[in-house]
Amino acid sequence: MSKKHDLRTQRAGTVINRTSKRQEKALDRALIGVQKQLKKRFPWIRLEHQLSWPLAEVVSSLSDDFPGETFVHYHSKSAMRPDGGILSMRSNDGRRFTLLIAEKKNQGTNDLRTREGKPRQAQGNAIERLGKNVIGFRTALMKESIFPFVCFGDGCDFADDSSILDRVVTIAMFGELNQQHLHNSGPNGCFNRGSFYFREAEWTEKEMLEHCADLAQRSVLYYLSKYGLSAFGAD
Repeated sequence: MSKKHDLRTQRAGTVINRTSKRQEKALDRALIGVQKQLKKRFPWIRLEHQLSWPLAEVVSSLSDDFPGETFVHYHSKSAMRPDGGILSMRSNDGRRFTLLIAEKKNQGTNDLRTREGKPRQAQGNAIERLGKNVIGFRTALMKESIFPFVCFGDGCDFADDSSILDRVVTIAMFGELNQQHLHNSGPNGCFNRGSFYFREAEWTEKEMLEHCADLAQRSVLYYLSKYGLSAFGAD
């Protein structure tokens, strides 16, 4: 039996696995609430919620937006799959505009191990995996002046005294955590940071709904301002 299989077997049904699944469901419910709020405020928009964003679609769009550059991908099934999916709206001509990309990360078991009298373990690498997706999403949305990405992180690895927070800050382009960063900033909008909410205490469904709804509504207003109300079916 391979070490990879051993590791997968050991993690199945553990506290980490159960916690992650429960929190992903809370994020899913929050995203349903976001869609309800958007339809109430903007009843004419056509919403779509995707679970993944194929790299083939990203490369095709980038090639159209930046015709002087070369973009590649190698496998037809490769895709970015954020925990909460990608919420978008369609324009009248069928184009898709991203309103919200949501991730949820829980990291750290040393608090449980300490209570059980077990030695501390090395801190995990969930944040490094997150960084890969953020690079992909940033690139996919380079033509816009917003980056509607949000990640909620909790667990003992994200306590105030944890050095892991600096890994998160690095992914956030050294922007302040627990603050909304929707609109690009800096010279020519060079900082498309995204919004990273990280702390030790678990994020509740209500909190995630509030942050996600505000980001998504502001994203709609950005596209309506840039492309015009008529582009999305509004009178």
